[in-house]
Amino acid sequence: MKVLIDAFGGDNAPLEILKGCALCAERYDNLDIALVGNTEKIKKCAEENAVDISPFQIYDAPDVITMEDEAGEIMKSKKNSSMAEGLRLLAKGEGDAFLSAGNSGALITGATLIVKRIKGIKRPAFSPVMPTSKGPVLLIDSGANVEVRPEMLRQFGIMGSIYMENVQHIPNPRVALANVGTEDHKGGELQHEAFKLLKETQLNFIGNMEARDIPAGAADVIVADGFTGNIIVKMYEGVAMELFKKIKEVFFKNTRTKIAAGLIKKELYELKEYFDYNQYGAAPVIGVSKPVLKTHGSAKADAIVTAVKSVIDFTNTDVIGKIEENIVVMKNKKKEGEQE
Repeated sequence: MKVLIDAFGGDNAPLEILKGCALCAERYDNLDIALVGNTEKIKKCAEENAVDISPFQIYDAPDVITMEDEAGEIMKSKKNSSMAEGLRLLAKGEGDAFLSAGNSGALITGATLIVKRIKGIKRPAFSPVMPTSKGPVLLIDSGANVEVRPEMLRQFGIMGSIYMENVQHIPNPRVALANVGTEDHKGGELQHEAFKLLKETQLNFIGNMEARDIPAGAADVIVADGFTGNIIVKMYEGVAMELFKKIKEVFFKNTRTKIAAGLIKKELYELKEYFDYNQYGAAPVIGVSKPVLKTHGSAKADAIVTAVKSVIDFTNTDVIGKIEENIVVMKNKKKEGEQE
């Protein structure tokens, strides 16, 4: 498997990207990594920090998409960026998957316009996996599509279910619609129509779900428009970070609490690791025709290693092929219904 990696995506690029790739070369067998970015800067960074990049092919790309750039710049002023070039290489078949820690909006735009959508899929979606008390949950969409139509939410549910069943190995995943209440009539017109469409599918649709029930593991897939989903995922991250700040303050308050912290140090680290978003790797852009994944903008070397594992799992389980098959089946059923 050949994975194309954006060497200049994220806050800690290129050093942490290069370090992470070096670790991947040691950890994963039968993996071919190709770096995309300014060749001279990549080599200089590697040399100055004693990072071995000799196993990696480098595709030169002089520009960088920053977090401040507008999404559309990937097709305009930044069309020669590492992200744009990586997506073009993927589209041309020069790699099996593409990973970036860069600008989310630009990645979605580039993936949609360069790599293209799966035929029949209306919109691709960001799909991060998050921790709950009963295991991982997939949130789809988490920011790619602020405005959606009900049929798009239905497709999100289908794609999310396929991902969780094949990548996370959860049989018959429970799918829920993010809403302001659990009753069938809750929400606006979008939620009402999406509820009906999801209920008509063969999914294990369990109905509406309030955000407070997500951490309890009440569902395996949460379907949402990008605006709602992004608020959920950012709140999730923010609460976890503030919670651990407060826990640290409590345990370092005085000698007695420091002793108590020492006694349960192992358990505290386990708890912190449980809430660490890095353990779940990269979020796939589900709905495009080839594997494109996004890891956190602040990702460091260890997070890159976990993200590459997500790339491997996503690619090897042929989630895209299974989505394509599902779309064909749905179209055939629709034609049969129209003929009747």
